[in-house]
Amino acid sequence: MFRISQYMAEIASPTPLGPKRNPPGPVVIWNLIRRCNLTCKHCYSISADKDFPGELTTDEIYGVMDDLKAFRVPVLILSGGEPLLRPDIFDIAKRAKAKGFYVGLSSNGTLIDDANIDRIAECNFDYVGVSLDGIKETHDRFRRMDGAFEASLAGIRRCRDLGLKIGVRFTMTQDNAHDLPGLLKLVEDEGIDRFYFSHLNYAGRGNKNRKDDARHQLTRWAMDLLFDTCWEYQQRGLAKEFTTGNNDADGVYFLHWVQRRFPERAAHVEAKLRQWGGNSSGVNVANIDNLGNVHPDTMWWHHTLGNVRQRPFSQIWPDVSDPLMAGLKQHPRAVKGRCGECRYLEICNGNTRVRAQQLTGDPWAEDPGCYLADDEIGVVSSGERLTVTPYTRINRSA
Repeated sequence: MFRISQYMAEIASPTPLGPKRNPPGPVVIWNLIRRCNLTCKHCYSISADKDFPGELTTDEIYGVMDDLKAFRVPVLILSGGEPLLRPDIFDIAKRAKAKGFYVGLSSNGTLIDDANIDRIAECNFDYVGVSLDGIKETHDRFRRMDGAFEASLAGIRRCRDLGLKIGVRFTMTQDNAHDLPGLLKLVEDEGIDRFYFSHLNYAGRGNKNRKDDARHQLTRWAMDLLFDTCWEYQQRGLAKEFTTGNNDADGVYFLHWVQRRFPERAAHVEAKLRQWGGNSSGVNVANIDNLGNVHPDTMWWHHTLGNVRQRPFSQIWPDVSDPLMAGLKQHPRAVKGRCGECRYLEICNGNTRVRAQQLTGDPWAEDPGCYLADDEIGVVSSGERLTVTPYTRINRSA
């Protein structure tokens, strides 16, 4: 995850570099349930409105939670499916808060209503994230439910009005990019705390529908819009968090934005970005699915490292006998092609690796989602990029 707002603050008021401090344990995104009342086009868990057998029981979840706390995991993001469909969600959330975790709720927002908003508030979630994939009809089409936008927005407003930190998540494809400016305006108009921009990743339905992934020029346009908007808010003193996910090349593209706009800050920002170190799947980000399987992150459901019913998470996560985990924990990673030659590898760390694995079978191949031109990253044009990217018709200088 790339925290745009954090680096905008470094432009406005630089802070000393200082030593790099790694978190004590990984952030755990926990898919407690696979059932969902929606069937979204880009769902990585391929959820549906039905029960999935074999999910962790409440007692099993509590046992795993105890192990995670002992392993010094700082953050739990409770997700699904739709986590509000799990009858014990409020008990789980309250227990997690009582144990000292930072606890987030990841919801589609349609089930946040007058009947449960007080119980949601009682859980004192540190953050509630709701997905909006466009304005009105666009969102409804992606979520495959008429009225989904209005229901989600109503849920967002309920959380906001009770003082919960609330954020909007947006996954961009060619079919909804036109609504990005409108969503940014909505975030400001509605007093929403955070905007999370997610690049489409090749997992679950996101893999099935990867032909809809935003082309590189469109991605650059979106990033420029996010950077310009975030800087405008910074100048106005408007407190909003802007973050991006699933494409750590955003950090490198941001550096180029800084070099153009604030060249006197470029060296400082580059040092901060290198200290950040880019993608942390398998290191500082982990996933546990509804069956207890552990994955390097939520986009790796097709690769399981172990199951918490057979072995504690605290033993699974440090184990580098799995070649994928061994490679992910290496920094910088031993990636190939233009990624391996990139002068900014230490900033993005080779990106998510899922796109490369899905398209080539090799998780260490160059990332086809990198939208920077060869001259921007200091590599000589090679044929490999043409074999791993589905967008061979794009202008290479785009």
